[in-house]
Amino acid sequence: MMPDAPLHTAPASTAATAPVRLKTLDRAGLEAFMEALGQPAYRGRQLFKWLYQKGATDFAAMSDLPKALRARLEQTATLDAIRLDRLQTASDQTAKGLFTLPSGRQIEAVLIPDFDDATGEVRRLTVCVSSQVGCAMGCTFCATGLMGFRQNLTAGEIFDQVWQMNRLAEERFGKRITNVVYMGMGEPLLNYENVLRSLDLLTHPDGFGLAPRRITVSTVGLARRIKQLAHDAPRVNLAVSLHAPTDPKRSRIMPVNRSEATDLTALREAIRYYTATTGTGVTYEYCMFHGVNDTDADARHLAEVVRWAPSKVNLIMYNPVEGLGFTRSHEDRLNRFIRILVEEGVTVTVRRSRGQDIDAACGQLAVKAS
Repeated sequence: MMPDAPLHTAPASTAATAPVRLKTLDRAGLEAFMEALGQPAYRGRQLFKWLYQKGATDFAAMSDLPKALRARLEQTATLDAIRLDRLQTASDQTAKGLFTLPSGRQIEAVLIPDFDDATGEVRRLTVCVSSQVGCAMGCTFCATGLMGFRQNLTAGEIFDQVWQMNRLAEERFGKRITNVVYMGMGEPLLNYENVLRSLDLLTHPDGFGLAPRRITVSTVGLARRIKQLAHDAPRVNLAVSLHAPTDPKRSRIMPVNRSEATDLTALREAIRYYTATTGTGVTYEYCMFHGVNDTDADARHLAEVVRWAPSKVNLIMYNPVEGLGFTRSHEDRLNRFIRILVEEGVTVTVRRSRGQDIDAACGQLAVKAS
């Protein structure tokens, strides 16, 4: 497992020459930092609101902090946020942002509008966020996997993707975002602590204030972490990237399945534990690959997986990635696959990914030099 970025909750040292990066601190860490400066703890709570509810980008804007304190913060701390370097808009109005992190590496996030077919009005505005630069999982059909693993994002860097894409949503559509999905670059459960902290920033009433049920965390199926998530974040939604319903087929396209700790047997145990603990079902994400995982037998095996625990299936039409050799299933094959699942009593939806013309769709996010 890749190491998590450090969780900073202890009082920050003011003697250090390097400024303290405030967006690496959680609420308790901000309180402790203020106390280390000789300030009451409630100043840290004020700072939390400025960072995560009001989106402050400089200390001068923090009008309820004493002027002398703001001047001291200028000397001892930074508010370094991610920087939007490029914005692309697809024909379907999906927008993809290329962001540069304080480290200089880059990630992508996507704003996905969902329109009412009858009225043309926006029903949902979803932000797909990245949790890592690159990914270590090596799924053979995914562009991000070609990058390898480069860096874990901090909670603040994950939050900033939502904040900046929300500003875009308000500018373009006059509405706040409604949903967040951790389905961008990286495996969220390999950056577990920072993902948990970012969930708190997004759902805290003094932060972004998003309802937990509006957030979905997606994983390739890290069984141990799924069990932990059942206790640490039981109100967010869980999606599992399944993509093949048997161990032999899944192991060929997803290296994570080659370990007994994360194969389908381990995943079944984790899913049953998760649903029993949280009282909520899961969604299986299943990308349809022509001639790989779309046979009648695959559909029936998938129905068996669904019967493990309360769950549903989201079929995804594959988005081509140059050089990977996969193609999407044909429409007639998709329709037959759906019919078999329905006959087996499976709740199934089909996702036709947005933003394909700007490489913003599922599995297409990648940064060439990062």
